[in-house]
Formats: sequence, C-alpha cells, structure tokens
Amino acid sequence: MDKIPMTRSGFAALERELGELKSKERPAIIRQIAEAREHGDLSENAEYHAAREKQGFIEGRIKELESILSRAEQIDTTKLSGSVKFGAIVNLVDEDTDEERTYQIVGEAEADIERGLLNIRSPLARALIGKDVGDSVEVTTPGGQRSYEILAIRYE
Repeated sequence: MDKIPMTRSGFAALERELGELKSKERPAIIRQIAEAREHGDLSENAEYHAAREKQGFIEGRIKELESILSRAEQIDTTKLSGSVKFGAIVNLVDEDTDEERTYQIVGEAEADIERGLLNIRSPLARALIGKDVGDSVEVTTPGGQRSYEILAIRYE
C-alpha cells in the first residue's frame, strides 16, 4: 500500500478523532441502539433505524482512520527549510486583490482549506512546490486564472 504523507500535528489530530470515536461515540451509539430496542417493534422504530445508521457512519469512519493511520508517513517539518515543499507554511498575496493568505501544505487526509491546510495535490500547492520567496505562481481556479506572490515560507 502507498504511504500517506502527513504532518505530525495532522497525525495527532486523526489519532485524537479515532480515540474519541472508539471511547465515546461508539459506546454512546450502542447505548442508543439498546434503548431504542426496548421500545418494541423494530420495523417501525425510527430511533432504532437512525441509531443504526449513525453506527454505520461511525464504524466506517473508524475503519477509514485506522487505514490512514496505518499507512501514514509522518514528516517532521521542523527539520525542513528552503523552498516550498511538503509541510511549508506559505504566506501569499493575491496579485490582483492584494489579499494575503497563509496556507500550510499538508497531506490529503489532513487537508482543510477553511483552516488554511492545503492539500498537496491541489493545483495551488502543486504550483507552489519548489518556489521561493518573491516568486509568482499562476493557478487556474474555478473562478479563473489567479496570480499569487510568495511573501514568506516557514516550517514549524
């Protein structure tokens, strides 16, 4: 199986989520199913069916997280420096709007654009890889062509 690149903080966050699902969510849903069964006829018991559906989602997420974590390759970004690569925290300015943004380039499993965690496979991350402070990159987005200048690169 392919290794999944991941920052140490991303790995820790997924481990916390897995622990939460196993120690709190799973037992809670088992209790809900048991309580719903006590209400009688399961064929028309909406609480039972909703709890079973939620249980399916929880178990699916547990399996997904276990798979990701077993294949994760943690990369210590504190030992990196230089041009943009995996784990870089990049400050950019949109050359058209002068809007500044900061992104960290992370693995697919930990990406969350709203928190500034940019998937390494995204068009912007691919354009940034190998670039240095002062370089400009052009990216095709759903909203059209965008140009960004790299203001700073750091690794934590």
